[in-house]
Amino acid sequence: MQLNGSEIIIECLKEQGVDTVFGYPGGAILNLYDALYNHPEIRHVLTSHEQGASHAADGYARATGKVGVCFATSGPGATNLVTGIATAYMDSVPVVAITANVGKAALGKDSFQEIDIAGVTMPVTKYSMIVKDVTKLADAVRRAFVIAKSGRPGPVLVDVTKDVTAAKCSFKPAPPAEAEPLPEISDTELEKAVEMINRAKKPMIFVGGGAVISGAAQEVSDFAHKINAPVCDTLMAQGVFPQTDDLYIGMLGMHGTKVSNLSTNACDLFIAIGSRFSDRCVGNPKKFARQAKILQIDIDPAEINKNVVVDASVTGDVKLVLEKLLPLIGEKKNDAWLQEVEEKKQLEDTSIRTDTLNAPYIIDQIYRVTEGNALICTDVGQHQMWAAQHYQYTKPRTFLSSGGLGTMGFGLGAAIGAKIGCPEKTVINISGDGCFRMNMNETLTMTRNELPVIEIIINNHVLGMVHQWQELFYNRHYSHTILKDCLDIPKVAEGMGAAGYRVTTPEEFPVILRKVIAEGKPAVIECVIEEDDKVFPMIPAGKANSEVFDARDLAKMQKA
Repeated sequence: MQLNGSEIIIECLKEQGVDTVFGYPGGAILNLYDALYNHPEIRHVLTSHEQGASHAADGYARATGKVGVCFATSGPGATNLVTGIATAYMDSVPVVAITANVGKAALGKDSFQEIDIAGVTMPVTKYSMIVKDVTKLADAVRRAFVIAKSGRPGPVLVDVTKDVTAAKCSFKPAPPAEAEPLPEISDTELEKAVEMINRAKKPMIFVGGGAVISGAAQEVSDFAHKINAPVCDTLMAQGVFPQTDDLYIGMLGMHGTKVSNLSTNACDLFIAIGSRFSDRCVGNPKKFARQAKILQIDIDPAEINKNVVVDASVTGDVKLVLEKLLPLIGEKKNDAWLQEVEEKKQLEDTSIRTDTLNAPYIIDQIYRVTEGNALICTDVGQHQMWAAQHYQYTKPRTFLSSGGLGTMGFGLGAAIGAKIGCPEKTVINISGDGCFRMNMNETLTMTRNELPVIEIIINNHVLGMVHQWQELFYNRHYSHTILKDCLDIPKVAEGMGAAGYRVTTPEEFPVILRKVIAEGKPAVIECVIEEDDKVFPMIPAGKANSEVFDARDLAKMQKA
């Protein structure tokens, strides 16, 4: 059948099972929006800004495991997607971004709203391409989905010139594009891994976001219990291993638990599963787990020995590798090792103040009120770390946060995408007053679409994480991190059609949270906390995991 380029794009999206697209129209992409008008089976969510569209597509993908899709027009429309594309790239999220450019004849002439978006996004996509021939369009779109979801997932950009969106050619339907076959797992690598695991007396498991992507939660649990090893995780892996399990010892790294960080320097085998050894996790790589053998399991061979030199590795899909390992390894008790880890747990300060409103209390109450069944999104900063530390995640894809890029303003767009992908879930975005300023306009997106997303803003009137660093490492030089301005958050929320609340006492918060959950409408809850509240434990940048300290340690150091 003869279709124009815009209709071909729509048909290809339908082939891939796409039911939702996030975007913002403009001149160059009008033909595609005109075609979309005739296809109500694809829901288009109009965001308030193109960056919100890319974050929403990202959040949809993280929450569902499907490929997220976003649209933008040429020039500034396309460049406004870049931060969201880079966010997805750093966290290995499958997103297909479709942009329209000026006509082929106008390329390279500094035409109105012309930009080489394929070139701009090349460093932050798995692949980026421009389509200037309508006969190649269908194959390009299908290929984009294959690349996005194959192996280690990531974003792909397809830029289409405006004349291609209008030109016609024959179109032949095709079945959904399948992901490329997973890499073969080496028997030699497996044998080495089995030998190391069976020999270990003090094994420790470190779970990363690759285990989420692979769908390996059950295999990770089976593996941990078979070898009786303590389990720590990254920010991206929250919920892969149930945090209510006795073997769970918390997050590793800069704001991880004391027990996780100290156990890293006490184990004899450190097993990294689907983690790239980010600097925020390992601190000083030269001092990381020097006494231990390190075994790395990852689908991306480029990650092996990139940040930390390992003693052995298995390259392959995490779920498949663990499936092969499980019958080959022996069961362990490790009683003495687990007792040693338990003693390190006693070093943790797990107390939560209830005399004043504070972030750990707020996060703990969110967990209690939702009974641990909410889908939590966050922006980036202190509130992000508190959300990871004080909510007990028991399932994967229930904590969505920008890890690698650390994108302020990510959370609200991601929460919108997550709610559309998982309408049955209570979706809560935990933000800070600084992040709210970045993308508060997406409140209009949730009210326009009647999405009962709950935005909780932990307001300390400062750029909290940077302010904390300035206090601890920059002689209290609070250079441009204080936000004591005229922003009235509840009024802003109400002005955009959401319910707005301000909470200042511990007693108020759970009452208001239960109220907005029961009402099932878009809501913004501002929680005013003290300016000097800090995230602990903490490891200074570039220091070893063994140099972790908390508020009590800091007080002793300052006194000395």
